[in-house]
Amino acid sequence: MLVMGIDPGLSRCGYGVVRQKGRATEAVAAGIIRTDKDDPVPQRLYELQKELVDLMDTYHPDAVAIEQVLFQVNVRTAMGVGQASGVAMAAGVGAGAEVFEYSPTQIKKAVTGWGGADKKQMGQMVQTLLGLPQPLKPVDAADAIAVALCHLAHAPAASRIQAAM
Repeated sequence: MLVMGIDPGLSRCGYGVVRQKGRATEAVAAGIIRTDKDDPVPQRLYELQKELVDLMDTYHPDAVAIEQVLFQVNVRTAMGVGQASGVAMAAGVGAGAEVFEYSPTQIKKAVTGWGGADKKQMGQMVQTLLGLPQPLKPVDAADAIAVALCHLAHAPAASRIQAAM
C-alpha cells in the first residue's frame, strides 16, 4: 500500500509518501510545497493544486491521508489551511485514491502512543519508525509522514468500514 500524507497549509503544505509491504514500512518521498504569500489566494490555491496533482501522478498513492483542521487561533490562517485541505482532498479523489482525514490527536496517538506528543517527539518517532538516520526536516514534511503512518495504523479498520458501506 502506498499512502500520501498531507499536512495542509496555504504557505507551506507538507507532503510525505510511505510504502508498506507486509510489516515493512519505508519512506518514499517527503517535502513541502510553498506558495508566495504576496500572490492572490486563488493563484496560490491553483499552484498548490497543480503541485499536488503532479505529486500524485508521480507516486500514484492508494490512499491520501490529510490532517483535519480543527482549531486555529488566527481565523485567516484557519481559512487558508481549510482551503488547502479542500484542494488536497479534491486532488486525491482526482488521482483515484481513497481520501481520509485524521485529527491531530489521532495522528499523535497512532505515531507515539500519546495524544499530547509535541513536535519533537513526533519527529523522533517518525525517524525511529522509518529507520531514518536523522529527523526529517522541515517539520511540515515530518508531520505529513506522520499523517501517512497514522493511516497505515488505521487502514485495516478503514478498509473494513469502506467494504461494509
